[in-house]
Amino acid sequence: MSTFEEIPVLDWSLLSGGAESRAKFISQLRSAMTEVGFLYLLNPPIDDHLVQSVIDYAPKLFDLPQQTKESLAMVNSESFFGYNKLGAEITKGNTDFREQFDFGTPWKGHRSPEGPEYERLWGPAQWPSDTDLPGFHATYSAYYSQCAELSFQFMNLLAEALGLPSDAFERFYDTPRDVMLLQASPHPGLQAQNARGEWIPAPPRPRTLVVNTGKALESATRGVVPATSHRVLVPRGPKSTNGEQAKEGGSLYNWATDGLSTRPTGARYSIPFFQSISQDIRVSENQLDFPQETLDLLKNRKGDGATESVNFSEYAQGQPSGQAQLIGRIKASLTPSAQHH
Repeated sequence: MSTFEEIPVLDWSLLSGGAESRAKFISQLRSAMTEVGFLYLLNPPIDDHLVQSVIDYAPKLFDLPQQTKESLAMVNSESFFGYNKLGAEITKGNTDFREQFDFGTPWKGHRSPEGPEYERLWGPAQWPSDTDLPGFHATYSAYYSQCAELSFQFMNLLAEALGLPSDAFERFYDTPRDVMLLQASPHPGLQAQNARGEWIPAPPRPRTLVVNTGKALESATRGVVPATSHRVLVPRGPKSTNGEQAKEGGSLYNWATDGLSTRPTGARYSIPFFQSISQDIRVSENQLDFPQETLDLLKNRKGDGATESVNFSEYAQGQPSGQAQLIGRIKASLTPSAQHH
């Protein structure tokens, strides 16, 4: 990453505006993904009414009776799907202060009893019933389907932006999960870290998805596309009197030193959609043939340095991607791990 000072905004509608505007989008995409690794995607090709329905369902999901949520607990799933209560997730050894549900798209793989353990990551998701939350499953499945289509279009455009054939990344992906975040409430808090260690705000913007890259893509591109560290500032609540607040990853922060002058009220909702790399692929054995001008982007990038990102070194060690994913889930969710792995 570089010493960026703001999160770039890319307008998807440029792609339908003729050759010149399309070239502008590709150029902006190249800059955003190689210099920042974090961007707003404005006017994404996802139905507006569907997005609004997804947003409207978020508080209803978390307002379900606790007993109903616990019936969908992640501990029931060897694939790490389901509900985790406040404090049940861990990042970099620290407790995360959030409730969350993990759902997944239907997946048909080559899972077998004799196969590696990471194949168990893919299984049926735990959804609230239509009795408990009518229409939720259908709405979110439709949203995931549109995000999946967008994710593959996005990766084809990224390949083009990096000087590769448009299908260059297809060998790395076999399941529709992408790194796209819908900020489903008007709360500030999301931040990305630049190479100077500064946290750059990424507040909600109308009609945008936030796109950021992970360690798998960083490894697949040999660092050309960086995995940018990010966090979320979350207030601990009105009972806190020591001036400290929680951020994503469980570390503490102070409102004054982080530069926020107002305290958000109510719950913050976000709906990420992840695209994981194919389970069986070994990133170190699948090198992309970048043109020299693309490699020079990495060579000439200013300000690379240590940040607070989570390290998935297994990608670089030649292990299958699924093994890296499994290790990451085990570290993050200890209770399901102890139950099933």
